[in-house]
Amino acid sequence: MMLPFVINTVFFTFIFLMTKILDITKLIVNYKISVTSVLLILLYSTPRFLSFVIPMSVMMAVLLTFLRLSSDKELVALKAGGVGIYGLVPPVLLFCAMGVAMACIMTLYGMPWGTLSMKRLTYRVAASHVDAGLKERTFNDSFKDVMLYINNIDLKNKILKDVFIEDKRSQNIVSTVMAPKGKLISEPDKLEIHLRLYNGAINQVDLKNKSAHSINFDTYDVNLDIKKTLTASNSGPKNEDEMSFGELKEYLKTFPKKNEQYYSALIELYKKFSIPFACLSLGILAVPLGVHSESAKRSTGLGMGMIFFLIYYLMLSAGSVFGEAGIYPPSVGMWVPNVVMGGLGVFLLVRTNDDRPVKIKFAFRFVKMKLKPSSRKHQKK
Repeated sequence: MMLPFVINTVFFTFIFLMTKILDITKLIVNYKISVTSVLLILLYSTPRFLSFVIPMSVMMAVLLTFLRLSSDKELVALKAGGVGIYGLVPPVLLFCAMGVAMACIMTLYGMPWGTLSMKRLTYRVAASHVDAGLKERTFNDSFKDVMLYINNIDLKNKILKDVFIEDKRSQNIVSTVMAPKGKLISEPDKLEIHLRLYNGAINQVDLKNKSAHSINFDTYDVNLDIKKTLTASNSGPKNEDEMSFGELKEYLKTFPKKNEQYYSALIELYKKFSIPFACLSLGILAVPLGVHSESAKRSTGLGMGMIFFLIYYLMLSAGSVFGEAGIYPPSVGMWVPNVVMGGLGVFLLVRTNDDRPVKIKFAFRFVKMKLKPSSRKHQKK
């Protein structure tokens, strides 16, 4: 089971990381992000992906192993030698327990570390390539008390066109700055960014004195200091996915009443254990699935494994949505998928050991038979 597990882990991790390739390629081509930063982005993203990849890989490894045993008639030879299905379960349970341990490390330590490290890296990259975080025709609130809107960005010349800024950094004064042209000047060492604007106007409103005035300028510099923002990311309040298990427990105690944010944090807490224990429930389910596919093609067994994992993921997603809304306790939503898959696995395992296997492939044939008449009717019409 170890070799299929390693192969599946590498394969599925690569598939998940491919979702970020387009964004990373854009950063490299347009903003000249260093290779080191790219590798760090991939590294920090991996723990979140592995929390789901490990249970999937455990299930597929067990399934592939028993498909091989079935196709080579080794199960028949073992049974003739007095070794039944139950005799093969202990190694599977030990293998699944190893998967649970690895997945727990990812959810308890890897995910908070990766998410927080990604956040810090983003701020550091922003200091060197602030234009990478800017988008055309989008309100950007990355800087504290400053709202930035840019109609067009000339990446080649680093020129900003039709710039609008709302500055609330001065107490009781709101400044609105508009300019047809601007240029970003960054100082990564000082974590400071200067936005130099040309031929624009400043409109200031004094809320305290209820007065307003306007100023035209030829050149105007707006200082955007991200040092405070970076410091806040290191020492300020963390997001739920950045917290460790202990931090989440203390965070939950700060809520005087249960609301949507409380349920969201509670779901994050239960996920740290429910997802790793999916290795156990899905691993048990994979044993009878592999045995039932003895007379079927190997691709059919793999297809069934992917379908059952998809069902598990859909149940987990539904549990997150309903649990966060407070429709039912988050613990139910996070653990029911494991109970359902594990219970189904035990049921099929008992029937398999008693030589009463459930022919799951017949369900697929039944669906195909039901779909064929409808397709024929359409062809006749």
